Amino acid sequence: MAGPLSGIKLVEFAGIGPGPFCGMILADLGAEVIRIDRASQHGQGNTIDFQNRSKLSLSADLKNSKTIEEIKKLLASVDGLIEGFRPGVMERLGLGPEECLKINSNLIYGRMTGWGQDGPLSKTAGHDINYIALTGALELMGRKEDTPPPPLNLVGDFGGGGMFLALGMVSALLNIKNGGKGQVVDAAMVDGASVLMSMFYAFKASGFWLEQRESNMLDGGAHFYDTYECSDGKFLAVGAIEPQFYSILLEKLEISDTKFQNQHDRELWPHLKKIIKDKIKEKTRDEWSSIFDGTDACVAPVLNLSEAPKHYHMKSRNSFVEIDGIIQPAPAPRFSETAAKIKHPALKAGENNNEICEQYNLDRTCFS
Repeated sequence: MAGPLSGIKLVEFAGIGPGPFCGMILADLGAEVIRIDRASQHGQGNTIDFQNRSKLSLSADLKNSKTIEEIKKLLASVDGLIEGFRPGVMERLGLGPEECLKINSNLIYGRMTGWGQDGPLSKTAGHDINYIALTGALELMGRKEDTPPPPLNLVGDFGGGGMFLALGMVSALLNIKNGGKGQVVDAAMVDGASVLMSMFYAFKASGFWLEQRESNMLDGGAHFYDTYECSDGKFLAVGAIEPQFYSILLEKLEISDTKFQNQHDRELWPHLKKIIKDKIKEKTRDEWSSIFDGTDACVAPVLNLSEAPKHYHMKSRNSFVEIDGIIQPAPAPRFSETAAKIKHPALKAGENNNEICEQYNLDRTCFS
């Protein structure tokens, strides 16, 4: 069964982080994604780089003018392009959007950057932590007495970057189907991460959100929404927001103190949190997991990367798959009729040079 994007052909210029992540999502959903790798990397590659799974590889010297002309021929026959260079790099290579859209007026030209294609910082370097710092997201994370912690690069690179580029590419492709024309998709992590912050900006505008960290319901301020250490040094994640779930939490913790009836009294939160902290410290994580398992208390064990794929719920849904002996996250989301799948592990650079050149009638001598 073919994936929902079967028949879509994309070219991805090799990079790191959110661009390849976007390409992985689209490839898992059925698109043919041709990754253009550096000629200097020919025959090399990490086959357990999950972000390059399901893609084909064409190795090319982008400094060779003849090779650039052949890549233009390739772009004339595909539906979209993904690149994650600094603004201006593709233009200097002769592969900027203006040039490429002349070749293929229906081409969707996806651009992935941190700062965006324009603006005062557009040409400066940065990473996830810098981009989310400017959106307000980083300041909201962590404990009030500490500096904001360096988070995993989920909010900027992947949530605010790669996922938004994937959505933008698919949206623009749908526009083509509806009679539109090719266009540039400018996916900036500062834009995407800002959109992810919409609810919190709404909270602030309504007077519901306090600026100080660990003073709000969702930032670790509330006793019913936080992580707690167990007797074995492992952790529980507690998220009993709704009253009916909160009551089950208290029942399972065997807490009857009447002060807990004032669930949303911010003044009481530190005191109530201390009681829960001491209570949870009485048992191991797995003991608590057995107590809360199958209830609506909204409590879950905090698992590490080795434990997560083995959890019975994750196993029942096949949320992780094993390919060539390597465990990795399965494609998402799930489709009832057009299932997404991992076509193959990441291939070495240039592994598909011959077949791609033959399929698209490219000069094989231009690709090493």
